[in-house]
Amino acid sequence: MLIELNRISKIYNEGQESEVRALQDISLQIDHGEFTAILGQSGSGKSTLMNILGCLDIPTYGEYWLEGENVSNIPPRRLSAIRNRNIGFIFQGFNLIPALTALENVELPLIYRGMPAGQRRQLSLDALEEVGLGQRIHHRPNQLSGGQQQRVAIARAIAARPPVIMADEPTGNLDTHAGAEVMLKLCGLNDNGATVLLITHDMQLAHVAKRIVRIQDGHMTADEIIPQEERDQVLKEVASQ
Repeated sequence: MLIELNRISKIYNEGQESEVRALQDISLQIDHGEFTAILGQSGSGKSTLMNILGCLDIPTYGEYWLEGENVSNIPPRRLSAIRNRNIGFIFQGFNLIPALTALENVELPLIYRGMPAGQRRQLSLDALEEVGLGQRIHHRPNQLSGGQQQRVAIARAIAARPPVIMADEPTGNLDTHAGAEVMLKLCGLNDNGATVLLITHDMQLAHVAKRIVRIQDGHMTADEIIPQEERDQVLKEVASQ
């Protein structure tokens, strides 16, 4: 099992008048190769769940096992190393460094991993080629469209082939056509074996995934497999945009 949450709760200011129970008693398993959407509106707890799944935060109660390791309560530096090794992030805001080229942006996390220069350069070139930007490697973010910038972010996320690709509202800053391209790219990555977690408030985007986990008021309210014919229809609609 790739991901296993066992009765996870996240409570802010516990025991105080301002206590907030952001997550309550969440149990969830995600296996290698799944494409799962975490669906919820603003304030539902989905962002808190994403932070825990992405090793950006730790739960107040419960256990989180990632690749067979309990990461529920470990020191920040070690948690950061696990995050860098196991999770590739795609954010709504792209999070590219303006002064760096597309290639340099993709290489940056690999530098933090201590990867040799030749290896990281080749992995970055391969990733940019995979997302269709092999001819844009020396362009800086302000020389790229929003869709191209998000594809650079996808290349950065997949370059080191981490076990998990986590996409947080990845189409939020894109027009309809560029957003559709990004979603189809995520589907392609999953078809090639990547485990994809999509965090979204958008019902249609969620149905691009193969499984939807619904979060409301800190509780997991549903966990459903999307019928293939229903997913095919949504993919057809996305592809036509």
